[in-house]
Amino acid sequence: MTASTPDGTAAPISASQDGDALARRLAARGARVGAAGLDALLAGIDAAASPAGDLRWVDLVLGRGPHDPDLVAALVTRRAEVAARLEDGLWDEAPDTAGRVARLRLRLAAAGVDGFIVPRADEHQGEYVPRAAERLAWITGFHGSAGTAVILKDRAAIFVDGRYTIQAEQEVDGRVFERCHVVERTPIAWIAETAGRGARIGYDPRLHTPAEISRWQRVLARAGVELAALEGNPLDAIWNGRAAMPLAPVVPHDEAFAGESVAAKRRRIGEAIAAAGADAYLITMPEELAWLLNIRGADVPCTPLPLGFGLIASDGEAQIFIDRRKLTPEVIDHLAGEARVAGVEALGAALDDCAGRRVLIDPTTANVWADHRLKQAGATVVEGSSPVSLPKARKNAVELAGTRAAHLRDAGALVTFLAWIAAEAPKGHLTELDAAAELGRLRAGLDHYRGMSFETISASGPHAAMAHYRVNERSNRRLEPGQIYLVDSGGQYLDGTTDVTRTVAVGDLPAEVAEAFTRVLKGHIAVAVARFPAGTTGAQLDVLARRDLWAAGLDFDHGTGHGVGSYLSVHEGPQRISKLSTQPLEPGMILSDEPGYYEPGRYGIRIENLLVVRDEGTGFAGRRFLGFETLTLAPIDRSLIRVDMLTADEIAWVDAYHARVLAEVSPLVDDGVRGWLARVTRPLAAG
Repeated sequence: MTASTPDGTAAPISASQDGDALARRLAARGARVGAAGLDALLAGIDAAASPAGDLRWVDLVLGRGPHDPDLVAALVTRRAEVAARLEDGLWDEAPDTAGRVARLRLRLAAAGVDGFIVPRADEHQGEYVPRAAERLAWITGFHGSAGTAVILKDRAAIFVDGRYTIQAEQEVDGRVFERCHVVERTPIAWIAETAGRGARIGYDPRLHTPAEISRWQRVLARAGVELAALEGNPLDAIWNGRAAMPLAPVVPHDEAFAGESVAAKRRRIGEAIAAAGADAYLITMPEELAWLLNIRGADVPCTPLPLGFGLIASDGEAQIFIDRRKLTPEVIDHLAGEARVAGVEALGAALDDCAGRRVLIDPTTANVWADHRLKQAGATVVEGSSPVSLPKARKNAVELAGTRAAHLRDAGALVTFLAWIAAEAPKGHLTELDAAAELGRLRAGLDHYRGMSFETISASGPHAAMAHYRVNERSNRRLEPGQIYLVDSGGQYLDGTTDVTRTVAVGDLPAEVAEAFTRVLKGHIAVAVARFPAGTTGAQLDVLARRDLWAAGLDFDHGTGHGVGSYLSVHEGPQRISKLSTQPLEPGMILSDEPGYYEPGRYGIRIENLLVVRDEGTGFAGRRFLGFETLTLAPIDRSLIRVDMLTADEIAWVDAYHARVLAEVSPLVDDGVRGWLARVTRPLAAG
């Protein structure tokens, strides 16, 4: 078997007696895929992020079960053979970024451009992207979830925000790339200053939004720099062994968890499209497709997304454009009568057929390629907010009941983990990887568990100062007495998505750590107890989390909270609590409350619970007021709380929260953990 072709497709396995025998067995079984297409399918299945041990992919080969166990075993073996020979260089310990950049520059010269923009994005603009779309990581060595690189003829730079400055210093070769904080120097400003007048900078129109490119063009035009949309991505042409596009099984998401039928969703989204003055809406975000059609997949890590596109008309008629190879028999039945199904390759023709129609796109999430294709076809592009994002963000009663249940189950695992950390960490033998593995093991046994909602941040000592630290074999360190341990983790469950951060002391810590921890806690409480009039945005609440930190000259370089989906993305828009948020908060929205403080090279602190916005009745002049219900149930480390810095109301909040944690979580844990939980949730006045 060879590795793969330069475009990322799997090369066929060479003929063998075993291969011939498997081909005959597939033919005899009437399999959905023949021997010629098997290896390509298996390469896509392996490139997906299905939970370990999940064998639903076998249905993509054989059709509806039950299946012959021996044939399943043969397919599992063949899949392992395919996986063993696919090397994309994405996680090379010492990637040859200089050589890769040099090869890319040759391609850029051939394309007639003076530079190229490499975002951390795919054509869906999602946070999680498949391996085949991890272009930024491959060309720079940086594996964070947000960033941009710009490569010119003789200079290159990478731009990251405050979450990733330390990580970029560790992972990116400074001899090849200048490392820039995006707040201090943006990619646009760097190009304008560096490229020179008359320069043509290429970009892949499938990886950028119309809003982004429009903004860049306005700025760069003043510097005499032209942006040029390229037909193909030149980086893909040099990425030998690039992974296949993922082919995780797409399955129905039961209405018992979704709380609303596909038909009802299509009807009300169609009405919203008509109200926006459009005939149809182009769906480019897989989470919107998943929500609308009540389907889920596993094409990308940590989020149950089936990558694909959709078109929904104002009358509610829907089309889905997706690789048919990943549709299970069950989802084919589920979509019958709900949406017309076509391959991804048919999307262009479908956009061409929109001539004369008014098509709504969200310019902040759609890609430039689709925008240009619609306009070239003669469609009228209506720019506006997605008609799906707000209905998806406003969780219905079934989704809220599900997320409460998921959080309670999750709490049992998390409390058991924290008790284990309290017992074992002071001994000095645990590592960050040990801790992450144990938490994953505890969650894996829970009902409806489908995997992590993001890669666990298991950070000891100075690693906790990196807000989005990711432990690996090279960075792994011990949890040592006298240091902070920060764990930020979550689970994906069929009935909800969790995300929680706890910061705990391992042994005794300097007084300054407790003071900073308490200021973070005060900010957390201020948000959790906030009561505010309808129409209030996340930006108006963000300051509550920072007030006591600012008073001491401290701050944190990330938002206070993000939206969270219902068995969907752990980072969901449009709701958030940040300095930049303009979206009013509405009942049913789920958000995180996670202020922090980070002392580079020493320690980091973050306290995170998930909250749901709820109606609080009327207030001033009959206005409707809103507040929050806390979903997360886990103790906050009492040893790090300076009680003398808390007000009476703040002490009452901590004690009431801990009493609730004890009452609700105790039945889910064993006697030893229950005793530990009773000790760490006792009233603050008890010392």
